[in-house]
Amino acid sequence: MKRIEMGLTLGLCLTGLVPKCVSQTHDAQRPNILFIMSDDHGYQAISAYKSGLNSTPNIDRIANEGAIFTRSYVTNSICAPSRAVMLTGKYSHLNGKVDNEGGFNWNQMIFPKLLQQNGYQTALIGKIHLDGLPQGFDYSNVLPGQGEYYNPEFIENGIRKQIHGYVTTLTTQYALEWLDKKRDKSKPFCLLYHQKAPHRNWMPEQKYLNLYEDRDIPFPDNFFDDYSGRGTAAHTQEMSIVKDMMWGHDMKFENDPYTGKPTNLAPSIERMDETQRKAWRAAYDPRNAEFKKKMPYGKDLAKWKYLRYVRDYLKCIQSIDDGVGEVLDYLDKNGLTENTIVVYTSDQGFYLGEHGWFDKRFMYEESFRTPLLIRYPKEIKPGTIINQMVLNLDYAPTFLSYAGVAPQKEMQGESLRGILNGDTAKWRDAIYYHYFEYPGVHAVKRHYGVKTDRYKLIHFYFDIDEWELYDLEKDPHEMKNIYNDPSYTQIRKELLKKLDALRLKYKDSDEVTNSFLPKKKF
Repeated sequence: MKRIEMGLTLGLCLTGLVPKCVSQTHDAQRPNILFIMSDDHGYQAISAYKSGLNSTPNIDRIANEGAIFTRSYVTNSICAPSRAVMLTGKYSHLNGKVDNEGGFNWNQMIFPKLLQQNGYQTALIGKIHLDGLPQGFDYSNVLPGQGEYYNPEFIENGIRKQIHGYVTTLTTQYALEWLDKKRDKSKPFCLLYHQKAPHRNWMPEQKYLNLYEDRDIPFPDNFFDDYSGRGTAAHTQEMSIVKDMMWGHDMKFENDPYTGKPTNLAPSIERMDETQRKAWRAAYDPRNAEFKKKMPYGKDLAKWKYLRYVRDYLKCIQSIDDGVGEVLDYLDKNGLTENTIVVYTSDQGFYLGEHGWFDKRFMYEESFRTPLLIRYPKEIKPGTIINQMVLNLDYAPTFLSYAGVAPQKEMQGESLRGILNGDTAKWRDAIYYHYFEYPGVHAVKRHYGVKTDRYKLIHFYFDIDEWELYDLEKDPHEMKNIYNDPSYTQIRKELLKKLDALRLKYKDSDEVTNSFLPKKKF
């Protein structure tokens, strides 16, 4: 009789009349997903990548207990489009979010919707930088736009309110509250826990205002790059630490040290309460006064601006690392570690003085490459190192694979599950990139390109038509364009062919590219 009842129940499940009976049995086996994304966090500023710039023990723990990717990349190195790719598993020209302007179509399929439809509890907390009420989440508590560091506003399930505190700490607090008190603990969860930091304008938490001030951080070898080996794009960008960083917004002067006029730092200072403002001024005013006594110029000024920028940037990361530690501790204390996939990444890479730059956008390595660390004790061996080229395009199919949910046919990425388990035989041998936001902030020209294990080919277009080719084995810092070097003629032909093939594969073309060009002339 019990066998008959079991068979009847299974039959009802398969027909959909008892929709939860199979999933209830399966839910205990399906992994939770904790996806941690920061904003503009370069791999150079994670100590697991051995740069020596700073110490991030909690983020490193994910690598030590799981896997670290040495060649993780993005399809479009800019904030909002990168997040759209992460959600949809589709290139920017297909998901419609090609730059930071304009809206995002939340009606399209994204991986949290598929997880939600298949029994997962889903939440999005922190920065998403995509307009509109997020879809696919049982709970959302997000920053409007870029968000603010001090006393920020959050939009909780569509209701906007200002919260007292520091944004990184608050984002962690909301993530822990959802994990502990607001989710349905009978279901597996997928939490997207997104930090605003270390995005410009790098305002550190009060307790870290003096961190790193006693450290003389070394310059990158190519900080004083004159771009003599590159084309128009490298020469005309507006992301120079020396030329383009602002005295207020970036350097933290309330009054310009040369003119004495108020700077654009005022709105950030005004958001603070009196205690926060007092601590801020106690930290920066003496250092700014010392600067004004000396008024350095030339290379000394460049060094001063670089140190002010990088120190503030690293201070912001310290708070991120604290939060990661709190969340990992929560998983440990609540018996969730073994069955939870934990990912740490950023929406793209970032320049920490390489080529004399800050920001991202270019297909050059520091902004193209992003950190990626994944831990899942049930499947991933501690200390795993992945050298294959992966993309943020791959996140959606990866999560769906682990959850036992079929990806949408439109999704263009590949699940990372196989290479994490050592199956690398059929993995990709090249990756495709396309950046669209020009004319725009920082004046980085539109370009697309292909990267293989050794070479990188880039085409800059729109108001210029220039090609660049780099041999990354001989020139890892991309200082010399060899596109017209006769000794690379055959390599160039092969890369052009590979580029055409990838554009066809990913449904990009001149016609598609032209459809995203500005409607007016500049």
